[in-house]
Amino acid sequence: MKRTPGCPFDPPPELAKLPPMARLDYPDGHAGWLATGYEAARAVLSDPRFSNRQELKHSAVRMTSQFGQDQPAPPGRFVTTDPPVHTRYRRLLTGQFTVRRMRLLEPRIEQITADHLDAMVAAGPPVDLVRAYALPIPSLVICELLGVPYEDHDFFQEQTARLVAIDEEGVPELAALVGYLGELVRRKRVEPGDDLISGLTGDLDDEELTNFALILLVAGHETTANMLGLGVFALLEHPEQRALFSGASTNALTGGSASEGGGSVEGGGEGAGAGAVESAVEELMRWLSILHAGAPNRVALEDVEVAGELVRKGETVALSLPAINRDPSVFADPGELRLDRAEARRHLGFGHGVHQCLGQQLARIEMRIGYRRLFERFPGLRLAVPASDVPLKERSGVYGVESLPVTW
Repeated sequence: MKRTPGCPFDPPPELAKLPPMARLDYPDGHAGWLATGYEAARAVLSDPRFSNRQELKHSAVRMTSQFGQDQPAPPGRFVTTDPPVHTRYRRLLTGQFTVRRMRLLEPRIEQITADHLDAMVAAGPPVDLVRAYALPIPSLVICELLGVPYEDHDFFQEQTARLVAIDEEGVPELAALVGYLGELVRRKRVEPGDDLISGLTGDLDDEELTNFALILLVAGHETTANMLGLGVFALLEHPEQRALFSGASTNALTGGSASEGGGSVEGGGEGAGAGAVESAVEELMRWLSILHAGAPNRVALEDVEVAGELVRKGETVALSLPAINRDPSVFADPGELRLDRAEARRHLGFGHGVHQCLGQQLARIEMRIGYRRLFERFPGLRLAVPASDVPLKERSGVYGVESLPVTW
């Protein structure tokens, strides 16, 4: 469904008219469901009677590129498996993505961000914020974490963009990424480094580790890059909210360091600074909901009642995150962007249940630093083109801006 012209941040209006569980005809002829209600989505994502196995599910959009949906997930591609297979793989990665470990990456993320801001200053306005800032920062961070050579970023960024495109088969792109990462894994076995891939060589075979790396590399840069680009666009179009963010940013920088739990601030009085920045990021996640197509879906393993509807065994339920995260029964005035929204953290942008996003703490840190430092360095940042001329990723499973020309 198309968005309303001139409203790049709002979901298609038809979604708001649907019940929490609506019948949906899938492109392959399957008669399934679309969940638009918040409680319905949480129920589906947390109920073990719903499976995430790719060979059992149907796609609500023509996106066959990611995993060849009629076949079981190959070893290591854990995001489309169920326990106990998923549990084994997940445990291997959980220790790599703890809040504490992600906090240890903050100084390096700060440095990477500062370097790119310096480069923007040196280049002078105008710049494409996507190419100069939003895309390279998470790409470089995930490359250093995994041990992927950053000099290959043009290759894997291009392949990833094609891989998540709607209506494209994507088989060549998937094969190219698997081949590239498979060779990297084999090199790591001979010459290991201080990185995540090298650290898992003793636990996984080459195929498993290659597919681990594929999931982490693609998810680790594509989603955060789109959140940074689209989020800045949203803030530039909502100056009153941007002013609130800028004020929160200043308080956060002077208020002390946030605790690991993400709420309090040491030595700084009421602790509103860091908490305000965190709330701003959560509200942007909720309001933008960039996984607008090809988002989570599940298949019923037996008959299950959800939101008063009977989902039969074998029926797929697709989840519309843009609708779910604007459910008026959970979020007051859900169409309004409010960076101080208390309930924003309830959003399902990172999923829910056993498949909740492993890298969510890393993404949060990158967004907090990315938004904060950008507006600190460029308080006069503004669009260099009319808002209507900003190109949008409407044919991608991950929504965002193709480019964002800005000046200051």
